[in-house]
Amino acid sequence: MNQYLPQVAEYRKASYEVDPVFLNRWSPRSFKSDPIPDEVLFSLFEAARWAPSANNEQPWRFILARSKEERERFYPFIADGNRVWCEKAPVLALILSKTVNAKGVNNRAHAFDAGAAWGYLALEAARRGLIAHAMGGFDPDKAREVLKVPDEYELHGVIAIGYQGEKDALPEQLQEREKPSGRRELSETVFKGVFGRT
Repeated sequence: MNQYLPQVAEYRKASYEVDPVFLNRWSPRSFKSDPIPDEVLFSLFEAARWAPSANNEQPWRFILARSKEERERFYPFIADGNRVWCEKAPVLALILSKTVNAKGVNNRAHAFDAGAAWGYLALEAARRGLIAHAMGGFDPDKAREVLKVPDEYELHGVIAIGYQGEKDALPEQLQEREKPSGRRELSETVFKGVFGRT
């Protein structure tokens, strides 16, 4: 993918040159229910596998739900506002990370590293013509119980993965939100020398 998608070009413009995949990646809510072939789906997790991590601990883990039965196991811990659209996605994945390192002590970087893995996955999804929408709206305690997650793992989000559907397939209140979001200017994010200096 070496050009901006038409739906993205209307809403996003980079201030400096970057690969179009960074702007083409966004978080739609309208999914087709079409299945994803293994070789395509697992390329996303292969990309996540190569994310950087402190001391190469690779603390991230993913629990996949692909079958109808597996997805239905996820639904009770996903917030209703997300279920209304994510139930059409053919794949759901819970991203979690191990909070202790190989020496058995707290790994301060576990969430940071899991975020990098999610970022790699999301970019590969965009490159492959898929959409990946991460949701923080879920009940981690219920998810831990349902999915039998050990205590030393922190649960971060549920990711819906699939092919993009039509905007008008969404409930009316979500249709107006079905567009790429902008970003603040670099001068509001990158500081020189000390916090707040631009």
